[in-house]
Amino acid sequence: MNIRDLIYLQAIARHGHFGKAAESCNVSQPTLSVQLQKLEADLGVTLIERTKRAAMLTPIGQRVLALAEDALTAVDAIRSITAEASDPFSGQFRFGSIPTISPFLVPDVLRVLGTTFPRLELVFRENITDRLTENLLNGDLDVAILATPPVTSRLLAIPLYDEPLLVIHPIGHNLAELDKLNVSDLPLDQMILLSEGHCFRDQTVDLCRLQSRTTLAETSVTSLETIISLVAAGQGISIVPALAQSSGWLDRPNIGVKPLRSKGATRQLNLTFRKSSPRRVLIEAVAKQISGVLV
Repeated sequence: MNIRDLIYLQAIARHGHFGKAAESCNVSQPTLSVQLQKLEADLGVTLIERTKRAAMLTPIGQRVLALAEDALTAVDAIRSITAEASDPFSGQFRFGSIPTISPFLVPDVLRVLGTTFPRLELVFRENITDRLTENLLNGDLDVAILATPPVTSRLLAIPLYDEPLLVIHPIGHNLAELDKLNVSDLPLDQMILLSEGHCFRDQTVDLCRLQSRTTLAETSVTSLETIISLVAAGQGISIVPALAQSSGWLDRPNIGVKPLRSKGATRQLNLTFRKSSPRRVLIEAVAKQISGVLV
């Protein structure tokens, strides 16, 4: 039994499928399957219940997984502690961000962190909130810039910035005649949203207090850049984070921009990390630098 075996077992529990688990571990499906069979033979028990389309842990597999996750957390802590002992501001630092933050913030963050901490090897990963949270919990990331609070007590968050939300609309739209916009003023059947899985979509739906998501327009896309282009082309309206304006993304002749005055029309950006992380000194220093970029 080795550390890699425990990572494979954790991946099976998370994905419920050998192919998806192998992909998440960056190995072939046969490699992962054979290694887990060897683990079961070594322990003398069946850890995984296999079907043609799925895989799930047996009761004993669940018990082994609980201990395996504790072991993997300890291994990650050992690696981080030894690196921090020599120099807390050196070594590889892996951070992630959600797509509705990355294009506006990450280039400046990379530049500032690279200048402030020249001995850090910065590794960046962009993904949706659920995937980044998963990466944090399994030790694949040190920190992530998220716009939602931690979903488990195993994670902590340092507040970075309370970001206002803006309404964008085509020039000549009826919204241009209003001085102050509230959610009640918005024609929701014209709203262009991000696709399912993006937390900013969920925040928009919650802000608009929709009982049925079908109230919104059918159009949904995977990036804010596409939403902005569609609004500029007169295809609808949308709600976007204020960073999109400060970074110049909304500087287009066909787009009108108005602040949203409704209560709760903000999102809080956080630097999220594992509670057990021994790199707290570095993480707090990084949070300070990111907050400086946002001022």
